[in-house]
Amino acid sequence: MTAPSALAGSAPAARTSAAPLLHPDRLFPAEPAVRAIARDLYSSVRDLPILSPHGHTDPRWYAENAPFPDPAQLFVVPDHYVFRMLYSQGVPLEELGVPRRDGGPVERDGRQIWRRFAAHYHLFRGTPTRLWLDHAFSTLFGLDERLCAGNADATYDLIAAALRTEAFRPRALFERFNIEAIATTESPLDPLKWHAMIRGSGWGGRVITAYRPDPVVDPEFEGFVGNLHAFGALTGEDTMSWRGYLAAHRKRRSFFKSFGATATDHGHPSAATADLTPAEAEALFERVKVPGVTPADAELFRAQMLTEMARLSLEDGLVMQIHPGAVRNHNAALFDRHGRDMGADIPARTDYVRALKPLLDRFGNERDLTIILFTLDETAYARELAPLAGHYPALRLGPAWWFFDSPEGMRRFRELTTETAGFANTVGFNDDTRAFPSIPARHDVARRVDCAYLARLVAEHRLDLDEAGEIAHALAYGLAKAAYKL
Repeated sequence: MTAPSALAGSAPAARTSAAPLLHPDRLFPAEPAVRAIARDLYSSVRDLPILSPHGHTDPRWYAENAPFPDPAQLFVVPDHYVFRMLYSQGVPLEELGVPRRDGGPVERDGRQIWRRFAAHYHLFRGTPTRLWLDHAFSTLFGLDERLCAGNADATYDLIAAALRTEAFRPRALFERFNIEAIATTESPLDPLKWHAMIRGSGWGGRVITAYRPDPVVDPEFEGFVGNLHAFGALTGEDTMSWRGYLAAHRKRRSFFKSFGATATDHGHPSAATADLTPAEAEALFERVKVPGVTPADAELFRAQMLTEMARLSLEDGLVMQIHPGAVRNHNAALFDRHGRDMGADIPARTDYVRALKPLLDRFGNERDLTIILFTLDETAYARELAPLAGHYPALRLGPAWWFFDSPEGMRRFRELTTETAGFANTVGFNDDTRAFPSIPARHDVARRVDCAYLARLVAEHRLDLDEAGEIAHALAYGLAKAAYKL
């Protein structure tokens, strides 16, 4: 039995205000003159197409175009932003339908999952998740009442009925959201069968993949040696040799490019890079592919592989995305029970200046290479990342990611990076989403926050209005399109 939240008693049974669920001036400045500027800027970018080059939605959705099973499977089960909050308040993931690694029992009744979610909706007050959810509830399903235990069944029935219609199938929503391109993220071991099915269907939606090699570059990734053997079987290369291992990466990167990939994605624990000699790298590879690899060798191998990936990106043109600084799967018991990506990736302090130097010494001045840096370590924005991106031609800054994929985080990102790196050394907005309905909501939040920031610069006479309009368009669309070669 889940313990009640201390805040639950103060939560009203139903919304008492006649105000709309979404206020038209949300996230805009409170000062009227500045708010008016923000409104005008936002109106010029509100309806731009969505580019989503760093996402984690399931390509199977678009391949099969099957109806979403029920509201819980759409909003709760796949979204760690949602279930991690409920878990923090004592709701077991099994009660939210999150699958177990051992195939053990979990809640299968979507209505029961939804009731638990609705009863705990007050926990999301003040969070970006609340903004995203309310946006989806209002714009997609016409809800005008705040979700709560008292209306859980009614909202479930309304959403479930909509999901049974053609208008709410994945491809129809893709087009309704005005998505120009969306990238999913796959391991090198993924056969990309869903992407092949999308291509073979004749549907015109642009769903591309991204190359995420962590399972075969991180010696501490579960099943690493077995993954290397599978890597070899897929590519026909001897992945137990250093030369064959690198050749396998070249082949899989080329295969991913054939399915539209324009970027790679690297989720390393730290930003460490290395530039070993070929002989040193080969000797290191021999050490990491046997049981009992040391943490030092595992870190050094990951560091060397970032530099190797930069080398390969110069060859094939794929953009590199590096987002270090997360202690992955921090909750060991949860990882054992449910696996990876259960909302337990916790930020850690990251040293970018020294860690990236070996890679930058080798490739930082290459104008034909693009490396996009993300961070969970917000303290590094002004001190390290903005000065690095404001100098090295190869570097660009990704927007605030995960914990900082939020209004306050977005504001701080702009405030801490713009003076040093400017706008052109950033790549606009990326939504790191797993829940499909949150994509337009996330982009709407980013566009509103950026327009509010630009409005302040105009009001303070630091930008002219025409310049602010050009920048607003770039932040919402142009920078991501250019950086990711879309």
